[in-house]
Amino acid sequence: MAKSASKEIKAIEKLNSDLAKVRSHVKEIIFGQDEVIDKIIITLLSGGHTLLVGLPGLAKTRLVRSLGTIMGLSRKRIQFTPDLMPTDILGSEILEESSRGKRSFKFLEGPVFSQFLLADEINRASPRTQSALLQAMQERRVTIAGKNYDLPEPFHVLATQNPIEQEGTYPLPEAQLDRFLMQVNITYADKDAEKQMLIATTGVEELEPKRLLTAKQLIAAQKLIRSIPVGEQVIEAILTLVTNARPETSKLKTIKNSLAWGPGPRSSQAMMIACRSRAVLQGRLSPSIDDVKALAEPILKHRMNLNYSARADGNSLNKIIDELTRNLK
Repeated sequence: MAKSASKEIKAIEKLNSDLAKVRSHVKEIIFGQDEVIDKIIITLLSGGHTLLVGLPGLAKTRLVRSLGTIMGLSRKRIQFTPDLMPTDILGSEILEESSRGKRSFKFLEGPVFSQFLLADEINRASPRTQSALLQAMQERRVTIAGKNYDLPEPFHVLATQNPIEQEGTYPLPEAQLDRFLMQVNITYADKDAEKQMLIATTGVEELEPKRLLTAKQLIAAQKLIRSIPVGEQVIEAILTLVTNARPETSKLKTIKNSLAWGPGPRSSQAMMIACRSRAVLQGRLSPSIDDVKALAEPILKHRMNLNYSARADGNSLNKIIDELTRNLK
């Protein structure tokens, strides 16, 4: 038993060392977005998907390309547009004729058959096309013409959307939003970081990302994360946070009066795994209540919605989540 625990501790320490190198290398390429980088790495370690909300030109595509290369993952990009069809994402069957004249259907894989998929401006596509990602994100497989096709392992979606330009967009349905482990807001970097970016990207040579991990190592890390024990206090904090965020079960009057709906059970599962990932990323062997508080906003925000009266009063989900975390002990 002691030997097994010692082996696990060494594995966690080795993973922390590898992740420190990954973080350091990504930050040499993407400037001033340290918190965003950490949250995406936590999502990858947790085996989840990320919804990245930010303005155009904030290096979202470069971030995905860099992380994909550094993590050793195959990556593809889909630019979502109003005329994009589900088959453009999933793939389709074509009729093929052999040299002997025999005809048969052949499946051509779409861009979803990758390990790290960038779904750029996902809210510009129609609901029908958006829903094509649903099964893939949840089940890690797609169904074409009644046949199931498994996606590569690991499989992660990083979707982006622009918070300002809402004309010609289709808001993501609640069912699809719930598939994202985190919603991460990306903003402009500060002046010093932008200065670094200017110097690094306008010279003769630009630093290119290099592979530090493999897909196999990431899968092993995800399994290791799930084996980390979580204390009873942390489990209680997660349950208190999530149940208080639901207007039907909340003990807080503000929540009851302000929310149309709250997070479902998937948010508790996301929090449980993400807390472990954050602890390992920071060099700790087990999560704490501080991890729950730190991850409350990115994990809960896209799973909650204000009612009409709360919006009219100028309330916000950030204020609601702040109140929820203040009540954690």
